[in-house]
Amino acid sequence: MTRRELIGSLAGAAILSGCRTPDTADSELHAGPADVTLRIAPVLVDIAKGHTISTIGYNGEVPGPLIRLKEGVPVTVDLFNDTDAPELVHWHGQIVSAAVDGAAEQKSLAVPARGHIRYRLTPQPPGARFVHTHVMPMSDTCRGTYTGQFAFVYIEPKNNAGQYDQEVFLATHEWEPFFGAEEMEESDEDAGPAPPKKPDEKPNGWEIGYQRFTINGKCLGFGEPVRVKEGQRVLFHILNASATENIKLALSGHRFTVVALDGNPVPHPQAVDVLELGTAERISAIVEMNNPGVWVLGTPMDDDRKNGMGIVIEYGGRSGEPRWIKPPKSVWDYTVFGESRTAPNPDETIPLVFGKINGGTGHFNHWTVNGKEFDEKDTPRVLTRGKRYRLVFDNHTDDPHPVHLHRNSFELVNVYGKPTAGMLKDVVLVKGFRKVEADVTPAMDGLTLFHCHQQLHMDYGFKLLFNVT
Repeated sequence: MTRRELIGSLAGAAILSGCRTPDTADSELHAGPADVTLRIAPVLVDIAKGHTISTIGYNGEVPGPLIRLKEGVPVTVDLFNDTDAPELVHWHGQIVSAAVDGAAEQKSLAVPARGHIRYRLTPQPPGARFVHTHVMPMSDTCRGTYTGQFAFVYIEPKNNAGQYDQEVFLATHEWEPFFGAEEMEESDEDAGPAPPKKPDEKPNGWEIGYQRFTINGKCLGFGEPVRVKEGQRVLFHILNASATENIKLALSGHRFTVVALDGNPVPHPQAVDVLELGTAERISAIVEMNNPGVWVLGTPMDDDRKNGMGIVIEYGGRSGEPRWIKPPKSVWDYTVFGESRTAPNPDETIPLVFGKINGGTGHFNHWTVNGKEFDEKDTPRVLTRGKRYRLVFDNHTDDPHPVHLHRNSFELVNVYGKPTAGMLKDVVLVKGFRKVEADVTPAMDGLTLFHCHQQLHMDYGFKLLFNVT
C-alpha cells in the first residue's frame, strides 16, 4: 500500500501570525465551476437496521463528503440551500475573513432559504478542520448542530514529514435528542471543588439527552467496519461532531499515539488508552495494528455504546463477534502533549469568567461571560492585531465547557495550574470549577466570535465578540 506522508512539519505553520491572502465574497469575480460545492438539503440516514433518521445534511450524506484542500491555495466555494430557512456554514478552525467564516455575530454571509452564494477563501492552517452549520436553534432540536450538517475538512500542508499506511476519518454524532430535567453527562471526575450551594438557588434547567449514537452516521455493528492489516500504522482523525456531548473513546486491545490536537501537531506525541474530546475537538492519532482480531472502537460508557457509539475495526482474514475490553481508568491531560516550560509574558491578560443562571424546573439555564449574557447591541471588545493576549478561561460552573475562538488558534499556557507551551488549539474543554489559560495573537482584522461549543449553552448566552483592528 502506498505510504502517505503525515503532518509532522505543521508545527512550523504560522498559525499565530497574520493571514497572507485575503478572502473574497464577490461572486461576480469568479465565473466557472466551483472548487468546493456544498448543498444543504433534507436527507434520510439509515443509522441502524430498520432505523432511519430524517435530518439536514450536506450533499445527501451524513457526515458530508470529506473536503481535501491545499494549504494556501485559494478555492471558490458554492453553497446551495434547499431548505426553507437561511443557513450559515462555518469553516471551523480556519483563519479566514469574517465575511466567509459563517457566523451571524460576525456579520458573515448567510445562505438564503432556497438560495445560493459563492465566495473565495484561502485554506489555512493545515491539518484536520471541519465545516458545520452555525445557526442558533434555541429549543428547536431539528436545526443547528443537532442535524447532520457537518463534514471533515483536511488541509494538506505545503511540507510534510512522517509516515503512515492508512488514513481513517471518524466523526461522532448523537440522534433523537430529548429534554430531561437532570444532568445527562457522565460525572466529571476532573472537576474542581464546587463552592457551597446558595440556599435560594433554583434547580437546574433542561438538559439534552439522546437515544441513538453513531460514528460516521452508523450505529455500532451497522454498516461497514474499518478494515486494517496486521503491521499497519493507521492514522485516525477523530471529530466530535456532537451538538452538546463531550465524549471518550477507546480501541480495545490497542493504544492511540496522539500526534495532533485540532489539526495542529503536538510537541510531544504520547500513547494513551482513552481519548477525550469536547464538542468540536479533533484528535489525530496513530494506532499500531499489532493485535489481530475483530475489535470495537467505542465509548467506555456502556449504555451509549450499546445504543450505537462505536465502530468495528476488523483485521484482514479475521471474523467473528467484535470484542470490547474495558480500558484502564485514566484522566485526560492536555499538558502531557505540550512542552513543560513557561510561555512568554503576554501584552495583556483578559479574564473570561463563565457563569450559570439556573433556569429551574421546565426552563432553560442561561450562561454568562464576565457576568453578562451575550447581547448583540454590546460594543465588541477591541483587540490589536499582532499583540499577544492571555485569555483566562475561568469556569465558575459545574458544567464542562468546550470553548472555541473563531478565525484563530490559541496556545495553551496553563491547564488547571500546570504550565505548558507549544500546543495550538481552537477548542479547549474547561472542566467544572477549573481554569485554563491560553495565548492568542489575533491573525486577521474584523469581528471574532468566542463561545461555548455546547449548542444549548451558546444559544442561551454563552458568547462574546471581539473586534480585531
